[in-house]
Amino acid sequence: MRQQKSRRLADAFELWLRAKLALISQKIKPRRGLRYALSRWQGLTRFIDDGRIELDNNTVERSIRGNKLSRKNALFAGSDGGAEHWAVVATLVETCKLNDVDPLAYLTDVLTRIINGHPNRDIDQLLPWAYRAQALKAAA
Repeated sequence: MRQQKSRRLADAFELWLRAKLALISQKIKPRRGLRYALSRWQGLTRFIDDGRIELDNNTVERSIRGNKLSRKNALFAGSDGGAEHWAVVATLVETCKLNDVDPLAYLTDVLTRIINGHPNRDIDQLLPWAYRAQALKAAA
């Protein structure tokens, strides 16, 4: 369906862009936008041939919205070291979300394990994707 309908529309749109590009003076800004789109045409239309590619990036936009909203708070981290720690925690939280792990439960459990003497050599077991695998084994 995507190849039947979208390919026709994309091809027609590309022809329209090229026709408009030929009509527009080289000195005005819209020409830069048209050239930009046409120079990336293969990437823009890749979704037609590969059904795994989404038509938009709404999923990514939604996933980073929380970080964008809290970015202002990060400005008041107090120091470069505080900002680095903020980035580590934010990364862990987002990685938990990507791996279907509850961030609060994860951080609580991992900090408890560290306090109780989790060995440094086994630190990889505490990463969100490994934590998820352990939780799945325990549930099974």
